[in-house]
Amino acid sequence: MGAWLAKVHLTQGWLPASIFSLTALALIVLALTGLTHGRWRTLLRQAAIALGIGGLGLLATWLVSDVFMLFGVSLGWMVIISVALGFLAAGFAVCILITARGWRRVLAALTVLLCLLSTGLRVDIIYGEFTTLGSLFSVSLYPDYKDHKTARPAMSVTQWRSLASRGELPSHPSVGRSYSMRIPNSRSRFAARPADIYLPPAALSDKPPALPVFVLLAGQPGSPDRLFTAGAIPAMMDAYASQHDGLAPVVVSPDQNGASSHNSLCVDSPVYGKAETYLSSDVPAWIRAELPVASQPQQWAIGGFSQGGTCSTQLGARHPDVYGSMLPADGELEPTQGRQEQMIRDYFGGDQKRFLAQVPARAMLERAPSRQLLFTAAGSNDKESQHNMMVIAKAANQAGMKVRAVITQGSGHDWHTVKTAWKPGLEWVGESMGLGPMSRPVEDFPNIIETHLG
Repeated sequence: MGAWLAKVHLTQGWLPASIFSLTALALIVLALTGLTHGRWRTLLRQAAIALGIGGLGLLATWLVSDVFMLFGVSLGWMVIISVALGFLAAGFAVCILITARGWRRVLAALTVLLCLLSTGLRVDIIYGEFTTLGSLFSVSLYPDYKDHKTARPAMSVTQWRSLASRGELPSHPSVGRSYSMRIPNSRSRFAARPADIYLPPAALSDKPPALPVFVLLAGQPGSPDRLFTAGAIPAMMDAYASQHDGLAPVVVSPDQNGASSHNSLCVDSPVYGKAETYLSSDVPAWIRAELPVASQPQQWAIGGFSQGGTCSTQLGARHPDVYGSMLPADGELEPTQGRQEQMIRDYFGGDQKRFLAQVPARAMLERAPSRQLLFTAAGSNDKESQHNMMVIAKAANQAGMKVRAVITQGSGHDWHTVKTAWKPGLEWVGESMGLGPMSRPVEDFPNIIETHLG
C-alpha cells in the first residue's frame, strides 16, 4: 500500500463524506425511480419491509450487545442505532434488488454494498478504532528507529526549563517524530511485534534533557500502531510540547500480545510466553540504553486502553520499582480470557494464587504504602468500566497513592475516552514529573467530570 493511500483518513475528511453521500444519493434515486414508474404501492411495501428489517436489526444488535454481551462490553446505543439503520437501508435496497430489472437492479446491488460500507464506517467513527486505511491493514506509518540515533541526555529537565526562561535553549525542532522499532527480547524471548516510539522536540536536540517516559499499551485485539493512530498520541504530545518549551514525555507503545488474536494477559505463561518480563525488564532496559530518558521510577508511567489499561494496573502495581505512575482507561478488574477456571489452568498452571497475584487491587494493597500516582478514566457510556475504575481507584487510594478518577462525557469503551482523558492525565502526571504546571485544573478540561472517591 502506498504511503499516500495509507494516510487516507477513515473517520474524517473526503473518504467517509463521499461514501455517506453516495449511499444517500443511491437510496434517493432508487426511491424516486420507483415513484416515477408508478410503482408507489410496491415502493410502500418495500419501505414497510425495510422498516421491519431495521427493527429486527435493532433487536438483534441489542441482544448481542446488552443481553448476551458477546463482546464483553455494551456496544452503546449510538452503535446499536447505527447498525439498525444500516439494516433498514440495506433491507430496502435488497427489496428493490429482488423485484427490479436492468440498470435499477445493478444500482440496488451497489447500494447494498454502499449501505454495508457506510454502516461499518459509522461504527468506526463512533469507536475511533481505525483512523486511516493504513491502520485498517496494519501498515506502519513510521520509519525504523534503527536508522536514527538520539544523543545521550546532557542535562536535567529542570536545567532545560531554566535555559528556556533565559531564551538559551539548544536548537530543536518544533514538533516531535515517531518511529517503529522491534525492541530486543533478550531476557524474556517474548515474540513481540515492533513498538511505536514518539520523541518530543527536546529529545531531538543535540543536547537533550533526561526526559520522562510513558509506556502506553493498546487494547486487544489491537497493535502498537493502533494506539498511536486511534489514540492520536503524536498530535497530543506535540500540542503539549508546544506549551512546554519542547518538553513532553518520550512515548513507547510496545506490543504486549504478539498478535491481534492473542491475549497474553501481560503475564509470564506457557500460552504466549513471558509478556510480563518483556514489559517490565526488556522494554525498560532498551529505553534506558537507547533513548534520552530519566531512570527514576517517578519519571516513568505506564498506561493503556481496555486490555492495555488492565495490563497497566497489573504491571504498575507489581513493578513500582519501574513505573511510578499509571494511566489506565476502560480497564478491567483482573486479567480476563474466557472462563476463569480454564484461564487459570492454561495461564497459571492451575495455581489460583499466581492468578490472584495479578489482580491489580490486591497487588496495590499488598505493596502498600505506595508513593505511586494513578490517573484512571472510563467513558460515560461504559458503566462496567466505571465500576472497575472505582474499585481500583479506591484500592490505590487505600494503598496511599495519589489518585484522580475521571469520567469522559459522550464516549464509551472507545478511543474517544482515551483522547479525552489523557489530555488532563498527561498534564497532571507531567506536572509531577517536573515538565511544568498544569494549564488548568483537571475538572476544567472539556468533557471531563472528576469522580470523588468518597
